[in-house]
Amino acid sequence: MRLTRYTDYAIRVLIFLGAREGEICSIRSIATAFSISQNHLMKVVQDLAAAGFIDSVRGRNGGIRLPREASAINLGTLLRHTEGLTDLLDCPACMVRSGCGMPSILTEATAAFVGVFEKYTVADLVRRRELLRSLLAAA
Repeated sequence: MRLTRYTDYAIRVLIFLGAREGEICSIRSIATAFSISQNHLMKVVQDLAAAGFIDSVRGRNGGIRLPREASAINLGTLLRHTEGLTDLLDCPACMVRSGCGMPSILTEATAAFVGVFEKYTVADLVRRRELLRSLLAAA
């Protein structure tokens, strides 16, 4: 299974914010650090904020930050949100669906895939916080 660019960007946002836990950061600084489009990142950030994965702070000194400790933000939950892991194949439209075993296999495979991510949080991604901060600052 391959994750979408959308999920990739969402994870990058959380890594950046996790490395700077408690700080308010700009979308521009994240886009610059990862050399990605600020416009694409804006859409991801808006979605993450609406879903409660990040806080958006308005005003002159506004930006985004983690709404809680990095250890409380589960990667499985994020993956379910960003990937919408249903209908990996178009089984409902398939003529052999009623006699085929693929839907149950896909359900099991998806659960196993997400199950690995559920074991981890943003804190696991930023264990080497100081190194991450320096790598992101150098970009």
